[in-house]
Amino acid sequence: MRSLLWILTTQWRGAAFGYAGDVNARTPALDALARESVRFDAALTPHPFGPFARAALLTGVPSPENGVEGYFDPLPRNAVTAAHRFGRQGYRTAFIGKWQLAARDRTAPPVSEAHARTLVAPEDRGGFDFWEGFESGFLLNDPWLHGTDRPKPVRFSGYQADVLAERAALWMGAQAPGRPWFCLLSVEPPHPPYGAPAAGIPPVDTQAVVLAPNVPLGGETEARARRELAGYYAHIEATDRALGRLVQSVPRDTVIVFTSVHGDLHGAHGHFRKGWPYEESIRVPLLIRHPDFGAQRVAAPVSLIDLEALSVNPLKPPPDFVACSMPSVPPFGHQCDRTWTARRTATHKTVWSGESEKPWLEFDLASDPFEMRPL
Repeated sequence: MRSLLWILTTQWRGAAFGYAGDVNARTPALDALARESVRFDAALTPHPFGPFARAALLTGVPSPENGVEGYFDPLPRNAVTAAHRFGRQGYRTAFIGKWQLAARDRTAPPVSEAHARTLVAPEDRGGFDFWEGFESGFLLNDPWLHGTDRPKPVRFSGYQADVLAERAALWMGAQAPGRPWFCLLSVEPPHPPYGAPAAGIPPVDTQAVVLAPNVPLGGETEARARRELAGYYAHIEATDRALGRLVQSVPRDTVIVFTSVHGDLHGAHGHFRKGWPYEESIRVPLLIRHPDFGAQRVAAPVSLIDLEALSVNPLKPPPDFVACSMPSVPPFGHQCDRTWTARRTATHKTVWSGESEKPWLEFDLASDPFEMRPL
């Protein structure tokens, strides 16, 4: 049995890499990982919001069937997760970083120490043998960590991705030889606030940002997109650097999985953040470096809900289509205002809203990758 490292980021859309052709993205470490990995060009999140996607990824069951029906719902204590399943196979399991699956104050600001210092009880940690992290809070610098060895939150100095990658490396390095382990590293960057310091990497010049064709030009949408992307790409570069150091420290016989829970619109189609059923929101990066498989590209769509199986066999036969849905509307403004279900094949995507049998959106992705013209 091979040890496994899953690296989970937040808001990193599938195309925002040098290897994927994004001229704004400075990602040398992940570009190098991609050259050694099975690269999935159409990986989809099962849900475009963090808590729901995390619950689905961990359990292999979509929301709300996994018990997470609303944005603030905790993962049920009786939920069976990847940690339980790997543990039964003899793996030592660890979670490092952002959890976002415990009960938290619904009245506190999403970006706050209140959520960052929320205690996650041992019985709410998904069955991991070792747990060190924080509930949420989006503090991209100087994170508060608590867990197995720390009953109360302790503040660590530094950029969040650097701190968490170092903590994961310490845990992995302390494992006894001969017993496989499963470590899930969960970082928040490049999630907003995009203006937060990015480990000394300055924001990109707003006027130098190259916008996609589906970002409306000449108004506030363009201006906001440039402002956001300037910080977004700085956090991408900072996180790429942190993850690069981590990957270099991992034994070569380890299976490494890199992905994100969802993407970000950044002005595409005139919208921002996630929640919308467009590619920038639901398509995520997925790289799997597996010693038994060489570097390959997979064009067929896959879902993060199948991540456990893909970690064992990245080339298992893909399904004919992948489903993604937002069955409830999270309580945040300026994001998608309706429920929807999408079906994505290698070349087409159809989206239904609510109970309607008539599609809300439909795209031929083979001829229109930027979804400029709904069918």
